[in-house]
Amino acid sequence: MGLRSRNKVSANFNMSSMTDIVFLLLIFFMLTSTLVSPNALKLLLPSSKAKTLEKQTISISITKDIDFYINENKVTAASIEQELKLLIKNEKEPAIILHTDKTVAIEHVVKVMDIAYRNKYKIVLATTPN
Repeated sequence: MGLRSRNKVSANFNMSSMTDIVFLLLIFFMLTSTLVSPNALKLLLPSSKAKTLEKQTISISITKDIDFYINENKVTAASIEQELKLLIKNEKEPAIILHTDKTVAIEHVVKVMDIAYRNKYKIVLATTPN
């Protein structure tokens, strides 16, 4: 008595679901790559695993020679607070991203963070991803 199975297993592989996933990943990476803001000054940033989530309003950079820059414009250490007040006066929720060379002494970084704290500005320290 020859019994045969009615259910046959198909050996074909359906690629449609795999292509959907690839296109979704492509769209995701295209959208997230537009949110990355390039740093105009060449600084050797400290590294961290944390991600910057804050919207960048103003960029402050401190070079290894202790030169201060606000949005690529060189300023003196004494005039940082006045320059920030002029640039941020129309912003509802001002946010600052601080780029500093890893060789800069912490006192210069704290000086900028103290200015942000006194004026109630949000400040984020930029790092390079690991």
